[in-house]
Amino acid sequence: MRDLYVRSVNNIIKKRLQEPRRFIQVLYGPRQVGKTTAILQVLEGIRIAHSYASADKPLLQDVDWVQDEWQKARGLLAKNKQAVLVLDEIQKVPEWSEVVKRLWDEDTRQGRLLHVVLLGSSPFLIQKGLTESLAGRFEVIRIPHWSFVECRDYFGWDADVYIYYGGYPGAAPLIEDRSRWVRYIEDALIETTVSRDILLLTRIDKPALLRRLFYLACLYSGQIVTYESMLGQLHEKGNTTTLAHYLDLLDGVGFVRGLQKYSGSIIRQRASSPKLQVYNNALMTSQSDTSFDEAREDKPYWGRLVESAVGAHLLRGVMEHRFELFYWREKSNEVDFVIRHRKGVTAVEVKTGSSERARRGFSAFSRNYKADKMIIIGPEGIPVEDFLLAEPDAFMS
Repeated sequence: MRDLYVRSVNNIIKKRLQEPRRFIQVLYGPRQVGKTTAILQVLEGIRIAHSYASADKPLLQDVDWVQDEWQKARGLLAKNKQAVLVLDEIQKVPEWSEVVKRLWDEDTRQGRLLHVVLLGSSPFLIQKGLTESLAGRFEVIRIPHWSFVECRDYFGWDADVYIYYGGYPGAAPLIEDRSRWVRYIEDALIETTVSRDILLLTRIDKPALLRRLFYLACLYSGQIVTYESMLGQLHEKGNTTTLAHYLDLLDGVGFVRGLQKYSGSIIRQRASSPKLQVYNNALMTSQSDTSFDEAREDKPYWGRLVESAVGAHLLRGVMEHRFELFYWREKSNEVDFVIRHRKGVTAVEVKTGSSERARRGFSAFSRNYKADKMIIIGPEGIPVEDFLLAEPDAFMS
């Protein structure tokens, strides 16, 4: 049996747990990207006594569950100098942050060397508890979707396979049977996330609209769509505020982000029509009837997949707080991605064919804003594979 892949984030987790007890370590990221696997690999490697429990049950756990698990972990300290408590899917426990704060502070006062690691698959929901109750007591380690490098090294994929199938490791062994792969994506990832991470924990007045918005956003990844147009295609009477809120929820669980138009003004950016962008191309291709071979033959569709894969790769940089990501369009001129980072502004255009349109977009953008660097990804610029193999911000300096 193939050994489990060790991701680079494991080194960060290991280093934190080997340091003196200072902060609660918070690991969050989308479902099925390996958060639980990573923490258990680290614990096995450093051989510290530990206790693991998950709140990911059909019925919600309560604060008594947190207290019980915490007491079990404290019991490990009777025979060990230190121990680690791991609480998975912590955001599913109502009022979890208050009891965690109380128990953590008790251990601090008593000098107990109990390290605590909290895992969550919904940054939107777990962040709320952290900022409300645990300020100054935690550090965040973000666990992103699998990169092309990881899928190449572990599964032997080339760039085309990654562009089409995305980076969910659990689904990777199923790609030879597309129908089975699609069922896994829909049942184990999409439905579980929507049902358990959104509908179960957040008040949603129009759950059917949320689901339809998700499918629409996946199909239109890489395209700019007005909220009014979305409402029309969803055949829904509603307001754009509700739609924008639902899109934020889908962003919070690592599904889809609505990129805002770059304008130099935060107010105008929020008011713009979003460019839909999936975090993982598997979400896009699993909602289409187009097979891998058909996709490669369909040049316009493949171009959209390439652009979407580049956008998903750039979202890794956003998730890690390396930079902000936008798009820009004015009349017929467009720049696929605009990155605002500490070194300035970088304009990015993804092309699988002629780059003439990219140059027109760059020229128009430059007349309105200062771009410190302009990048073409494709045949006449940085090869797509080279870009996906590099860190998201590697070409910005």
